[in-house]
Amino acid sequence: MQLTAPAGSRTGIRDTDGMAVASFILGLLGLLVLNVVLGPIAIVLATVALVRGTKRRGRAALGLTLGIADLVVLAAFMQADSTVSWSF
Repeated sequence: MQLTAPAGSRTGIRDTDGMAVASFILGLLGLLVLNVVLGPIAIVLATVALVRGTKRRGRAALGLTLGIADLVVLAAFMQADSTVSWSF
C-alpha cells in the first residue's frame, strides 16, 4: 500500500497554482475586510507558490503585492485612528 505519489511524478505544480490564485483572492479580499489576518496569509501563500515554481507567477506576485498592501493599509488606518481595526 503506497500512500504518497511516486518520486518521479510532479503533483506539486497544481498545488502551487492553487496557492497563487488563493493568495491573489485573499490579498484582494484583505483590502476590504480582515486585512490583519488575510494579508499575512496571502504573503505566505504567494511566497510558497513562487519558491515552488508555480506556472502562475504573475498571479502569485500580485497576491504578494496585495498582501503587503493589506498590511500597509492596516498601518495607515492604525496611524490615523489609533486602533487595530478599521471600518468604513
